[in-house]
Amino acid sequence: MEVQVRLSPTIFDQLSAAEREIVREICAGHDSASIARRRGVAVRTVANQLAVLFRKLGVGSRRELIVALVNRESA
Repeated sequence: MEVQVRLSPTIFDQLSAAEREIVREICAGHDSASIARRRGVAVRTVANQLAVLFRKLGVGSRRELIVALVNRESA
C-alpha cells in the first residue's frame, strides 16, 4: 500500500530532493535497507543522508522526525 505524505514547503524548502524522498519513505514505514534498495544506493548512503537530514531538522531519530512533521503540519 502506497502512503501519500504531504510535506509542508515552509519546513522542507531546505531539503534536497533526495532528502525529501527519504522523508516520504520514512513516513511510509520503510527501513534503511528498503530505502536503499528502492533508490539503488548503499545502506550506508541512506544512513549518511539521514544524519544530515536529522541535523537540518533538529531531530535525533525517525520517530522525532515524524512527530516534528505531524506537529508542524497541524500547527
